[in-house]
Amino acid sequence: MATDNSPYRASTFKLEDSPAAWQAALGRLPYAHALQSWAWGQFKSRWGWEALPLTMSVGGNSWETIAAAMVLKRRVPRLPFCVLYVPKGPVLDYHDKALRRQVLARLEQLAQRERAIFIKIDPEIARSWGLENERVSPLGMAVTRDLRERGWRPSDEQIQFRNTVELPLEASEEALLAAMKQKTRYNIRLAERKGVVVRPGGPADFPTLVDMYQETAARDGFTVRPAAYYLDGWMALYEAGMAQPLIAEVEGRPVAAVVLVRFGERVIYMYGASRNEARERMPNHLLQWEAIRWAQAQGAKVYDFWGAPDEFEETDRLWGVWRFKAGFNGEVVRFIGAWDFPARPLLYRLYTQAIPRYLEILRARRGRPAAQDLPG
Repeated sequence: MATDNSPYRASTFKLEDSPAAWQAALGRLPYAHALQSWAWGQFKSRWGWEALPLTMSVGGNSWETIAAAMVLKRRVPRLPFCVLYVPKGPVLDYHDKALRRQVLARLEQLAQRERAIFIKIDPEIARSWGLENERVSPLGMAVTRDLRERGWRPSDEQIQFRNTVELPLEASEEALLAAMKQKTRYNIRLAERKGVVVRPGGPADFPTLVDMYQETAARDGFTVRPAAYYLDGWMALYEAGMAQPLIAEVEGRPVAAVVLVRFGERVIYMYGASRNEARERMPNHLLQWEAIRWAQAQGAKVYDFWGAPDEFEETDRLWGVWRFKAGFNGEVVRFIGAWDFPARPLLYRLYTQAIPRYLEILRARRGRPAAQDLPG
């Protein structure tokens, strides 16, 4: 907990009602993420969540925002309780030990006040970088130590990807290409020779992207949400100036697509889809290269491939995805992951252990595989 002499002891969260003020606050704070944006919060509020954009300020006559948390609240059916989730947040200077402890304390109080079973956070804090020569993050270790000491626990339900692959964009296009694996460079050139063309997309392309995404899900064996969910989310991000679709075409027919999300100095490859046809022309390789080029042209410093295996083993569900992404020579980033604060420990155990086991038994009896809902 914050000590009595903490400069933040009087700071509390307040509900922010101005989209402009919210975005301005995120623009000034480190560790901000697209999933903490006003547009994402409003989108989720149309799909079963209540968005609570909370800011914390400090200062006498001139108040300065020192932390922000887009808290998503969902009520538990037929019970007077809820669950709270702060996707890729909260947002603050995590190097400030007193501040991060104060923010955690305020979130714990919020969970009690809102009658939450638990509150979940998954801040954009690295645990380590690299794969073969892994470098541990001292900040990640300090944050996880604080969480454990305060009674938070690693969550069994991660929601977002625990690991990702990041590509720094400071180098020239020639240097980026030269650093890729030879096979990846070859496939990019092959796609160009085979007539694959990549163009920027817009809202008129979203229905096609949904069809392609559903085709991808059927081929790769994951469950997707209703089409309206993606149409709504992509449009919300597009209208906020954050989303850019890119479409790979062969002879005028879309065969692959990505939806890129730009926030601050980062571009995220958040959604990708492809058809079964023309795969021998390697459209996804050229598509990713054009996405990287677009990110660099926008002034981004990092291209985030958005997702890597939990365990870098061939049995991991993302192994095939990882092999593709690895060819672009990005760096593996392991995050500290999602953490839960059980505001009501007994209900928390029921909600996170007993009920999921019961549902698994029902699925097994019906012969249905467990649903896998993609992050985001």
